[in-house]
Amino acid sequence: MPAKSAAQQKAAGAALSAKRGDTPKSKLKGASKSMLSMSEKQLEEFAQTKRKGKPEHAS
Repeated sequence: MPAKSAAQQKAAGAALSAKRGDTPKSKLKGASKSMLSMSEKQLEEFAQTKRKGKPEHAS
């Protein structure tokens, strides 16, 4: 499932980084913190979404 906004894509990238151990989980906040429950594959799908043409925030 692709991300619907640039903000969602960025949050998924941050959560994926924490899930892989590249970023401490304590540094996450907001949407990225709640996305930690998603699988790594789901986070990859969200994070790989192209930002071109996406709104900054979904309405």
